[in-house]
Amino acid sequence: MNKCVFLDRDGVLNKDNPNYTYHINVFEILPGVVEATHLLKAAGFRLIVVTNQSGIAQGIYSQAQMEACHQYFQSVSGNSIDHFYFCPYHPSVTESLARKPGTLMFEKAIARFHIDVSVSWMVGDRGRDIIPARKLGIKTIQIGNEVEPENKADFEVVSLLEAAHLILKH
Repeated sequence: MNKCVFLDRDGVLNKDNPNYTYHINVFEILPGVVEATHLLKAAGFRLIVVTNQSGIAQGIYSQAQMEACHQYFQSVSGNSIDHFYFCPYHPSVTESLARKPGTLMFEKAIARFHIDVSVSWMVGDRGRDIIPARKLGIKTIQIGNEVEPENKADFEVVSLLEAAHLILKH
């Protein structure tokens, strides 16, 4: 069984943009993120991104544009992410069990990568990131304080680098 850190994308790996981030020239990797991914990989964690990308279903951007951003991240980080799971759907277009706060993206990763949830973590910046992890028994860390009080994570930090140090202490 493998230990894993599940990561939300926007607001955790890259600067969040309310109008969506789908062009490489505005895909701004947050400070300390690459170092954090290297620390976690060196400690033996699988790194799995679980991200809602509803702009695809809404026709705002294409899957290819999203994948170009993921490839850019991989090139900058030395291929530190083991897999990117994404949900392209939006309730205004179509429903999906994969869309967070649903658990399907997590469940797929757990099965594929033989993940032990008891030694795994989720790092997110919204309640919809925390809810599915909590349902599955995964320890949670929130970046920032944007999470609704009822969905607060086990720990709160200001960056992925701080989250990585906290995970490595535990």
